[in-house]
Amino acid sequence: MAVYNAAAWLHDSIGSLQRQTMGDWQLLCVDDGSTDNSLAILRELQRQDDRITVVALAENGGQAHARNVGLRQATGDYVCFLDADDTLSADALQRAVTVFEQHEATDCVLFQVMNVREDGASESYPMECFTALSGREAFLLSLDWQIHGVYMVRASLHRQYPYDETCRAYSDDNTTRLHYYNAREVRCCTGIYYYYARTSSVTHQVSVRRFDHLRANESMKRQLLEIGASPDVLAIYEQQRWLVVVDCYMFYHVHGRRLTTGERHYALSELRRVWASIDRTLLNKRTTAKFGYRPCRYWTLFRAQEWLYFTLRGLCGKNR
Repeated sequence: MAVYNAAAWLHDSIGSLQRQTMGDWQLLCVDDGSTDNSLAILRELQRQDDRITVVALAENGGQAHARNVGLRQATGDYVCFLDADDTLSADALQRAVTVFEQHEATDCVLFQVMNVREDGASESYPMECFTALSGREAFLLSLDWQIHGVYMVRASLHRQYPYDETCRAYSDDNTTRLHYYNAREVRCCTGIYYYYARTSSVTHQVSVRRFDHLRANESMKRQLLEIGASPDVLAIYEQQRWLVVVDCYMFYHVHGRRLTTGERHYALSELRRVWASIDRTLLNKRTTAKFGYRPCRYWTLFRAQEWLYFTLRGLCGKNR
């Protein structure tokens, strides 16, 4: 559990662990330089429950770094994360472990995810139920999140692929995908992870950190090359990188005025750099034939295309 200024939610989050039907768990809480009283709350909970270990970092290093600090101290056979403002159903850990015990080749077990809005309304993550997936199948389904990334993993696999610290945001997705890709089998259980959507989340804010997504994808591509991913997988992922370029340009088009001048310059330079790095020979021709998704030979032409495309989409109320 990476903790940063989460004092308001820690009792609920950790309380959901203390109510688990399976009592043999270890919680590694890594306070990532909180400026509220999160650390004091964690220390008190640690005093009351010896299954809780607290590590305090002097400086904020980001979620991936904090999780890796905890991962290095994990002693269990299986590992999962619990965000400091989320909770688990009382049977979640037991149900995930049971799947591992019943299926020797399973390396990752997904929880059911319930998305809870700030107004209290909730809905389940739109994921089709499956019995078992190969690692490759799970990796491909994770590219557009047909399956989510909330799961328990064998500790041995997680240590082989710790959290990607390339960026403050988005690069943790790479870790999930590498776990799936290298898993023998991926299954799901009926234990529930309650994800609470917060407007303070990076993915819900207008922030220049949105463009970390571009660098995170570059890191994923490097890692796929390092593990010798097949050419067809690399082609599929390059297609994903291209879709993210277009998506980030839409973010810039819609929200650019809310960024500082320096942030706008940075965003455009990142977009241009990654646009130039795309291997266009690997892109799906059906996608690149569409207006708005054509790579274009020159950057100025690409920018003109995106301006017109997202201006027209905006008039139709389709931008987000």
